[in-house]
Amino acid sequence: MAIEDVLVTIIHTFNELPLTTFLVAVGAFTMLKVTFKALNVFLQTFIIPGISVTLKRFGAKQGAWAVVTGATDGIGKEFAFQLAKAGFHVVLVARNNDLLASTASELSAKYPESLTATHSIDFAKANDNDYAELESALSTRDVGVLVNNVGKSHNIPAYLVDTPIDEMTDIVAINVNATLRVTKAVVPLMIQKKRGLILNIGSFAGAIPSPMLATYSGTKAFLATFSGALGEELKQHNIVVELVNTYFVTSKLSKIRKPSSMVPRPDTYVRWVLAKIGLPCGAAFSNRPNTSTPFWSHSLLDYGMTLFGRGSFFVSYTHSLHKDIRRRALKKLERKGQ
Repeated sequence: MAIEDVLVTIIHTFNELPLTTFLVAVGAFTMLKVTFKALNVFLQTFIIPGISVTLKRFGAKQGAWAVVTGATDGIGKEFAFQLAKAGFHVVLVARNNDLLASTASELSAKYPESLTATHSIDFAKANDNDYAELESALSTRDVGVLVNNVGKSHNIPAYLVDTPIDEMTDIVAINVNATLRVTKAVVPLMIQKKRGLILNIGSFAGAIPSPMLATYSGTKAFLATFSGALGEELKQHNIVVELVNTYFVTSKLSKIRKPSSMVPRPDTYVRWVLAKIGLPCGAAFSNRPNTSTPFWSHSLLDYGMTLFGRGSFFVSYTHSLHKDIRRRALKKLERKGQ
């Protein structure tokens, strides 16, 4: 090889080396960043306990009350029972008086040391007087925890143009207005005590636009933004606000009866929520303040979606899923009609 060729090779090598080194460094940094994030999510989801596992920070076993909306079934009922077990007195808030009485009797029998109160309100039709009565009923209590659990979805997936107006109105009234008004009634009581916990039960539909559940999806997106804003407002008062990001749980709302690794029973789900308060878990790197995805499989799914981006693919997939659910639901209704 001629000396000129050797010199050209050497010069070429030196010219390429900085770029190669830079690319290797970028690749190594990216891998390190992904590994750190994955480890962080894993530790929060499976190892690290929440900021107050015993819930004493919020008044457990100190005479404080937990207010739970939608408290006669599913997730809400489980929150009531597990908060009573943790040492709270419980105010059960729901529409049906008979179910309220039955749930209160069951709760008192299981946890006699926990005082139980009930308040009946139909959040779909509630007016200012109804909310004033609720506020009055809570005003004399030391409220340490509020669980805004009450919620409504569509009867079956449907395009907006096919969605009944009354269904849309009820979804907004229950998912948005009720959360605002109940929270507004409770927050002054928590500020007075300089502590509190507000859990707003969210949904993956609030993070991923969900065609054919557009109204429901929009209300859950509202809860995410509301929780982030309210959490920043109230942290100066030692009040924790958390949107609990939820995939599916067996319940009347989800219409799923059989539990699985992705669809836990309400009792299992609530245990994970209460054990991980203050930890974002799967929502750790999703740029959603005051949001937690605590249940282990939901956490991993949320983190995976964050890695790949919450773009049009997930929206299109959700659209296809809901079209299939609607098709099967209509066939079921047709068979019943026959």
